[in-house]
Amino acid sequence: MAAEGLQRVLLPAAEIAATVDRLAGEISRDCARLDGGLLVIGLLKGAFVFMADLVRRLDFPVETEFMAVESYGSGTVSSGRPAMRMDVGADVAGRHLLIVEDIVDTGRTLTVVREHLRRRGPASLRTVTLLDKPVRRAVEVRVDYVGREIPDLFVCGYGLDFAGKYRNLPYIGVLGK
Repeated sequence: MAAEGLQRVLLPAAEIAATVDRLAGEISRDCARLDGGLLVIGLLKGAFVFMADLVRRLDFPVETEFMAVESYGSGTVSSGRPAMRMDVGADVAGRHLLIVEDIVDTGRTLTVVREHLRRRGPASLRTVTLLDKPVRRAVEVRVDYVGREIPDLFVCGYGLDFAGKYRNLPYIGVLGK
């Protein structure tokens, strides 16, 4: 049953958990032996739940950091102008980075973040997203690890919000119109 304001459940908690398990396995396979380890950078606020579950499933030590980038505000359509609200505190030069995103929609936010971090000289830069909505892509952006591709729907839950609400849901639902 979807929470009030949501039309339906798109991804139940069990499907999300299986997707996170798969992604953690792929990342562990590719990154477990990197010199200097992996610095996992979560994009706040939407990716915090996904990132917490993901890092607990990685089978090698990681460090964590966060960035805050906003592109939606309280609307259901991206502003098209991502704004950096908080930068990574750690020195990323020469480090192996994994950016954790909740959903890639237009691709603008991830492009801005990748370029910002790339200018700081990391050894490598990978990206993971729980959800990918390629039909909405406005800029081409490479995502190394994709959890699930979804249709053009506005989704909430499991960290994703609408006007600050629904982040606490254990599933992902479709916002009602």
